[in-house]
Amino acid sequence: MLIPISNVARNYAWGSATLIAELQGREPSPEPEAEIWFGDHPGSPSRVDDGTGRPLDHALAEAGVARLPYLLKILAAATSLSIQAHPSRTEAAAGFAREEADGIPRDADDRLYRDDNHKPEIIVALSDRFRALVGLRPLEQTQRLVASLGSGPGLSALADALHRSDGEEESATLHRVLGWALSGDASDVVDGLAAALSTDRGDAASDFAAERVVLARIAGEFRGDPGLIVATLMNLVELRRGEALFAPAGVLHAYQDGLGVELMAASDNVLRGGLTPKHVDVAELLRIVDTTSGPAPIIEPTTVAPGVSSYDAGVPDFRLARVEASFESVTEIALSGPAIVLATSGDVVVEADGDRVELVPGTAVVVIADSVAVGGAGEAFVAQPGLG
Repeated sequence: MLIPISNVARNYAWGSATLIAELQGREPSPEPEAEIWFGDHPGSPSRVDDGTGRPLDHALAEAGVARLPYLLKILAAATSLSIQAHPSRTEAAAGFAREEADGIPRDADDRLYRDDNHKPEIIVALSDRFRALVGLRPLEQTQRLVASLGSGPGLSALADALHRSDGEEESATLHRVLGWALSGDASDVVDGLAAALSTDRGDAASDFAAERVVLARIAGEFRGDPGLIVATLMNLVELRRGEALFAPAGVLHAYQDGLGVELMAASDNVLRGGLTPKHVDVAELLRIVDTTSGPAPIIEPTTVAPGVSSYDAGVPDFRLARVEASFESVTEIALSGPAIVLATSGDVVVEADGDRVELVPGTAVVVIADSVAVGGAGEAFVAQPGLG
């Protein structure tokens, strides 16, 4: 069975007026377009392109198909998303039960756990450059970054906070600094850091030139937000087209700019850590955040067949593959459950069990079959459940 689907873009302030429009070959939007959701998530279920326009969750239920364990998106960022982390499955189940017992409405602004699921996610760059802050860099490197900014007001307090006391583990230091940054007691440091970042030091070739550019933009767009300190602790990643990063449970991340395909477990659970006007529960964030430092969690694609790259995040909820289709051959992919094929360039032809659907960029099809054939001439992503 093939179920062609599409959806409208969601308008968030951090979105881009041009990136999704360019992908779909239309005029720029008058509003920032941030995400298009492909799946049956109740927050914005896809619509079935069979003339009925009915929501995908209704169509799947009528076909006797269980809810999808994942949500696929096109994501377009022109400015920073909020800094955030997601709970583990155990933490999500406990938090959801606690807030249900407390009677907090699921749509309340201060609700943290809107379901009982975890939310690992992977994003693959579609633009030539996709920048993100993800994970905490080693403390010594952050100390050098702060030192490179000079010694203006507030910077000495930040440098002092980053100093490890005798016997203090690095992860404990980073946990302490996160709590201090978000406590409301570091406003002078935020101002001093922003002032230092606005100063052109004339050393574009320095080790932290790219980080200073991103942090300076954040400082200008989120004036007075303590998330600036949190961002200063994080790894900057610049993905090229086809490269991917993974955000497992507890890892802080904030996409900065670019176009990508994002795949995640079907959940709305977000703990925020700054760069947002939304609710920030510092105590709960500190409880679930992973303050282990290290390089950003990059996923290297693996070629599994001619023209097919697999991005293995090692989670049971989803798997993702990228297919470069050509008229010379048709790619057959075995499926472990209901899949979604999303076209991102060219003209893609999808076939399964005798059905055939043609896709243009920004449209997709749900596949309920043992395998799917992808042909035509273009690029497509295939999302499906993980292997357990």
